[in-house]
Amino acid sequence: MSRLHARITYLYEDDDLLAVHKPAGIATVHDAARPDEADLHAWLEAQVGRLWVVHRLDRETSGVVVFARNEASHRALSARFEERDVTKIYHAILVGHPPWSERTVDAPLRADADRRHRTVVDIVGGKPAVTHFRVLRRLRRFALVEARPETGRTHQIRVHAALLGHPVAVDDLYGDGRPIFLSQYKPDYRPGRDEEQPLMGRLALHALALRFPHPRTGEMVELYAPYAKDFNATLNQLGKLA
Repeated sequence: MSRLHARITYLYEDDDLLAVHKPAGIATVHDAARPDEADLHAWLEAQVGRLWVVHRLDRETSGVVVFARNEASHRALSARFEERDVTKIYHAILVGHPPWSERTVDAPLRADADRRHRTVVDIVGGKPAVTHFRVLRRLRRFALVEARPETGRTHQIRVHAALLGHPVAVDDLYGDGRPIFLSQYKPDYRPGRDEEQPLMGRLALHALALRFPHPRTGEMVELYAPYAKDFNATLNQLGKLA
């Protein structure tokens, strides 16, 4: 777990809350299917003491994660999330060019619905799920999109984006999972002696910001995590080709 030191950035800390920038490739909490792998929650507890889990990001999603540092804050903050009193802003690179500039998806979701543990749209048995999408930038064969989920269902943004016909890039559950290589869009590109590495080899989804009332003081807390290096590099390279 010591290797995580250089990869985790603290964004906010007081007696009630701890927020960090989670790197891609690390589970937020213990994953029973991968018992030998480090997880963010356990690593942070080893550094600062007991933490209560409030919400989660997918393993391959980077960005803001907040934990409670006591039971009272956990109850209060969990209620904020449940009551939709938290503004959540994600940025995603979607495959293709959406024909719309803004779109809201209101489609109930049911988690862990098949052998691959995917979430599916289920009008009858699903839980309410609403996501607001807005195109920020159109790139070569992709689009940078802002997603604001009102609810927090498992894989919500990924499923709703795929439902629109534009899955999140490099999504192996709801899209084709193919990495983004510069050579695919720049024929004269030569990686040199080494094998070409993908611009984006993981799910192209980033939890950019969270905004919510502090569980004790009521003052507004605004948390922001800059783009991860691979996400930023992909946007820069695709932007040059647009």
